[in-house]
Amino acid sequence: MRSKLHKGINIWSFDQSQPLETCMRLAKDAGFEGIELAMAKDGPLGLHSSDEEILAVKKLADDIGIQICSLATGLYWQYSLTANPPEIREQAKQVVRRQIDMAALLGVDCILVCPGTVGVDFRPEDVVPDANDVTFFAGSEVIDYDVAYDRSQAALKELAPYAQEKGVIIGIENIWNKFLLSPMEFRTFLDEIGSDYVGAFLDVGNMVLYGYPEHWIKILGKRIKKVHFKDYRRDAKGLAGFVDLLAGDVDWVKVVDAFEAIGYEGWASAEMCPTYRLYTNQMIYNASAAMDCILRRKEN
Repeated sequence: MRSKLHKGINIWSFDQSQPLETCMRLAKDAGFEGIELAMAKDGPLGLHSSDEEILAVKKLADDIGIQICSLATGLYWQYSLTANPPEIREQAKQVVRRQIDMAALLGVDCILVCPGTVGVDFRPEDVVPDANDVTFFAGSEVIDYDVAYDRSQAALKELAPYAQEKGVIIGIENIWNKFLLSPMEFRTFLDEIGSDYVGAFLDVGNMVLYGYPEHWIKILGKRIKKVHFKDYRRDAKGLAGFVDLLAGDVDWVKVVDAFEAIGYEGWASAEMCPTYRLYTNQMIYNASAAMDCILRRKEN
């Protein structure tokens, strides 16, 4: 039976040299119903973009006929809610508020937020933390796990009323940050915050190295607000393990069954790594075809 999940794609899946409009039109042509955009430091959806610039992006999507389904950002690798410098933690909260404001203008109901880090192996280790230096990365320091837990929760409890005021959910993603490594811990973490406006932004591929996404779906249940689709091969290890959808170890039948069992009918956005050396746009069409299989939109 056809899945009720909606089919989207993340903007980072595209050749980043292409203009935003080109990416939106490509996503639409490939058969995606929605696109997840990202707030950057600069650009049309930058930290200092005007309301008019942001609304122009919304109008562009409307004109193309594709829905903006969520709003991500990579800025939390620079501004972490769990960082040791208090100035960085405060900047991270400002990033969350700005992301919420932007989402509200775009008509988006959920943002992707990294809840902080205990440690990150794939970021530079030799960067000196400096609150005024945007080259600071969260991965350059290791935070005690219990300290990270308390700092992250405190920040999200503080931010939850603002999210509720704006009608935008803060979606916490399970990223490779050595934090919230168990679905049961993730569930407790969210329940202790106790807000309908702080939920899970579940990435299906991110826990494959150390767990099974169908277990996370069952345990998190209604706390799941948005979803990323990635695939991963355990025997490859590291970032090289992320592969095209259907080429990894995700059991997509069990995953979709698990989403149906909890009654999730929201967006699932493919988040691909644009690694094709030639014909880079083909990856978007391949991802779309794979998602049609996963979402049971065509016979396999």
